[in-house]
Amino acid sequence: MLDYWLLGFAMMLVIEGLIPFLFPDMWREMFRKLIALTEGQLRFIGISTTLCGLLMLYWIK
Repeated sequence: MLDYWLLGFAMMLVIEGLIPFLFPDMWREMFRKLIALTEGQLRFIGISTTLCGLLMLYWIK
């Protein structure tokens, strides 16, 4: 079970690292836009991505 969590974490790090490596200007601009969002908007983005990830895990399993 721990192997699956570590595999998932490693894949997340690879994907998260590729974006600033390949598109540094776009990545920087994205953070500028994120800073301008309200707390409620950030929470909505967080819960939405969490639910999408859980749905993907459910469909894969």
